[in-house]
Amino acid sequence: MKRVLTALMLLLCANVKAAGIESYLNIKTAGNPAATAKLTWRKTSNNHWQLTEHNHKLDIQVSKQANSYSYKIVARADVHFNLQNIYPTNFNYQNTEFLMPGIWYKKNQNSSADAPSVNEATSWSFREDRLSTPLTGLFNQQSQSAITITRLDNIKQDSVAVPGVGEMILSAHSDLGSLGFGEVNNKAYLQFGYPYAETPKTYVRKLTLAPESMAFVSINKGQTIELNYAIEKTKVSDFSSFVKQSWQYSIDTFQPQPVKTALPTEIVKRQLTKYFKQSYLHEKELAGFSGVHLRTDIVEKKNLFEVGFVGRVLLNAFNALEYAEQVQDQQLIEMSESIFNSYLQDGFNQQGFFREVVNFDHPAEHLARTMSIRRQSEGIYAALLYMNYRKQQGHNMRKWDAKIHTLLEQLAKLQTADGAFPRKFTPQAEIIDGAGGSSPSAVLAYVMAYKYFNEEKYLNVARHTTEYLATHIVEPAEYVSSTLDANCVDKEAAFYTAMALYYLALVTDGNEQNKYIALLEQANYFVMSWYYTWDVPFAKGQMLGDVGFKTRGWGNVSVENNHVDVFIFGYLDVLYWLADKNGDKRLTAFAQVIESSMKSQLLPRQGHMFNIGKEGYYPEVVQHTNWDYGHFGKGFYNDIFAPGWVVASLWEMLTPNRAEQFLRNAKH
Repeated sequence: MKRVLTALMLLLCANVKAAGIESYLNIKTAGNPAATAKLTWRKTSNNHWQLTEHNHKLDIQVSKQANSYSYKIVARADVHFNLQNIYPTNFNYQNTEFLMPGIWYKKNQNSSADAPSVNEATSWSFREDRLSTPLTGLFNQQSQSAITITRLDNIKQDSVAVPGVGEMILSAHSDLGSLGFGEVNNKAYLQFGYPYAETPKTYVRKLTLAPESMAFVSINKGQTIELNYAIEKTKVSDFSSFVKQSWQYSIDTFQPQPVKTALPTEIVKRQLTKYFKQSYLHEKELAGFSGVHLRTDIVEKKNLFEVGFVGRVLLNAFNALEYAEQVQDQQLIEMSESIFNSYLQDGFNQQGFFREVVNFDHPAEHLARTMSIRRQSEGIYAALLYMNYRKQQGHNMRKWDAKIHTLLEQLAKLQTADGAFPRKFTPQAEIIDGAGGSSPSAVLAYVMAYKYFNEEKYLNVARHTTEYLATHIVEPAEYVSSTLDANCVDKEAAFYTAMALYYLALVTDGNEQNKYIALLEQANYFVMSWYYTWDVPFAKGQMLGDVGFKTRGWGNVSVENNHVDVFIFGYLDVLYWLADKNGDKRLTAFAQVIESSMKSQLLPRQGHMFNIGKEGYYPEVVQHTNWDYGHFGKGFYNDIFAPGWVVASLWEMLTPNRAEQFLRNAKH
């Protein structure tokens, strides 16, 4: 690729050739560096061209119909090849933003070192299975012009690539190509090719950039490969509109359908209760469900409880309690109540904050001395669900009311003048991490508190935070650093921003509600852009492929953490509600895809354990591309997982309209 880009610097100064595309063919012979040749375009008929090169090993015929380009590659001899194409533009690179859904937004400039970002390089190419839609695009601010290139083929097959970096002749056929973008002489271009090339680095694990890679597919004399792409040019007003338009185009193009293997909700919940009963611990002063830092193969119990983020122990306790009372499971009722009673007694520190991470095996762990707005807010969310549920049954909740009142007052003191909350702080309220990316999680807690306590000051805290969300997140389209273990563009920053706006829209009306709906509309399509509209292929022997796993409906996590998971919670309610407001029925259809895909695909149950040690422990860190979180790589999980949040997410997905019902019926 270095040779390709060096040649490109000279070529882009000349007139653009036929179809506006520059093409480069890389031919590999075993044990030798690949030879790169720039192909010559020769027009054969109206809208048809032929690409030729000096050794005549391949005929490459290109036809153009409307906005689609079809490549037909015919081998004249046995050959290992890689074909890369550059689509140049006249757009100034500095004024151009890029979109590759699920891995690249604008210029990824807020990412940590050693993750893909403009700080590492100005030109990037990624294999298609890293992308929630196999699409690369750009938006030029000056001209308000957008261009996207989308791979249209049914990508069914993959091959293991060894050693994973450098030039690699694939051991079997692969349908995977690559997409990218870049700049030469400060002009932006888009890139597409087959098979894949990852440049200038290959992202192999968290904050680990390896050397670039290029795969070579083998084709025998007389064989044919066909490739199909769509190149769309449109006008849009801003980057948020570009993301929305690209997602709508992706849905219309790929038309993802619900997964047919989805199980009924009752069966899924009944299976997930096995997680509750097998993970329950009560030997220490706090009781809870063990759901953090477990090994996937043995799924041991650990005396480690986390109120929010990856543990969600209180939300799991409420879900278990509500379900147990519905089915009259006395054992599960007692387990759930013991968790809430233990947290009421010993779950708050002297300052009134939740003891949000408690590790009884390692009590001096540094996390125990660090508070976060996200975990505290998620704890309040679960506690208010429980408090309202019990109060409606006639229970006295004064002790819980006092605890949550104190916590809300303590957190409110941390709110800054612009409405943000710091991401991390000490129990003494000293700021450790002032980033505002986790701020929207507080909105959910304060809107619920407003309805539960009937105190408008809590609604005003949420309104003030939304001023920050509008100014610093939604309008500049910078959905950054909501997760507590990464600093980058991430799905959860967009997710929580949209959820916050949804909650506020539910409790307001008139012009104020319309303002929140307009902001929600923008944030929502960033959320959706992370979720797969297609099924990535797996090689034989990669467990996820062998069990028939479909990626459509699953969401990539962040620029730093390049795997898919089931982070959805109550977001389907947002999709249905917003579709009713803005008329975009794609949201309703895709909500059904998400639910069906997450409902049972990897749910461990008898005869279908999916390499998990116990039934009911739904996995996370599902590694769907050439990346690993520390172990095993594509087609497998990392060896350590946190099923606590996963079970909570699925349970909320399967409990529709929870937020709307709470905010309508809250007891005060």
